Amino acid sequence: MTSLDSSLESEWQHLFISTNNIRLHSVTQGQGDLVILLHGFPQFWYAWRHQIPALARHFKVVVPDLRGYNDSDKPQTGYDLDTLSGDIRGLIEQLGYTRAHIVGHDWGGVIAWHLAQKFPQYLNRLAILNAPPPHRFLQELTSNVDQIRRSWYMLAFQFPGIPEWLIQQNLKEFVTDIFRSQAVRKVAFGAEETQIYQAALEKPGVLGAAINYYRQLLWPPTWLGSWMRTPQLVTSPTLVLWSKEDALFSHKFTEGLDRLIAAPFKLRMVAECGHWIQQEVPQTVNRELLSFLRG
Repeated sequence: MTSLDSSLESEWQHLFISTNNIRLHSVTQGQGDLVILLHGFPQFWYAWRHQIPALARHFKVVVPDLRGYNDSDKPQTGYDLDTLSGDIRGLIEQLGYTRAHIVGHDWGGVIAWHLAQKFPQYLNRLAILNAPPPHRFLQELTSNVDQIRRSWYMLAFQFPGIPEWLIQQNLKEFVTDIFRSQAVRKVAFGAEETQIYQAALEKPGVLGAAINYYRQLLWPPTWLGSWMRTPQLVTSPTLVLWSKEDALFSHKFTEGLDRLIAAPFKLRMVAECGHWIQQEVPQTVNRELLSFLRG
């Protein structure tokens, strides 16, 4: 771990929590109302290392490795949004809470959107970092040439077995490239950080599980279901932080979000920042999250 992590390790607890017929490895710190931080692809709890101590001054912070990642269980199935949201709903219950503040980035943000729409009774407040609502993303992926160009890798992931094998053969280069090429503030991903992410992805079953998220999302019945359903309104107060220079998700996803949210809503665009917002500008993210969650 980095020097930042080693100085805080004594205050962080690592535990396994049973939920939805699997065990999620989680890191936790603090006491109070529950805040759950959900990471994206291809990360794990470590992506939130800058937020954990800041939020733990006021909340009980729990950061799981999502299903299939790092030290959490890696079943063959369950990578659809309903099941992934059920994992987090069960996590809240197993921790002894009825509701939580949910914060998600990238895939964690997609899960957070779905959770807020399908299980609103489990949410206090919702904070999204660079992640579109799932129905909106699927619509853009079929009609927006710019987003299709940005998301080419998701389409490549649909070939069974081949992406995992190719990435495994070039894992160090893959990890270095995906983080540094998608970051504006590249200092956030030095050799030590990329080695930590590489070690997590080297664990048996992780790559296949991570890619299964994309395969389930782009599975034809998922597409059809998304087109045929009217998206449910989000009834929790919502904060959206979005990097202006995100190369993976266009900031056009932020247009019209207010029509999806039947609650107080704040959108903050962050300049000079790439996709990995909570690691590139951690102080900005911490300040916005604390102001929103304590409001």
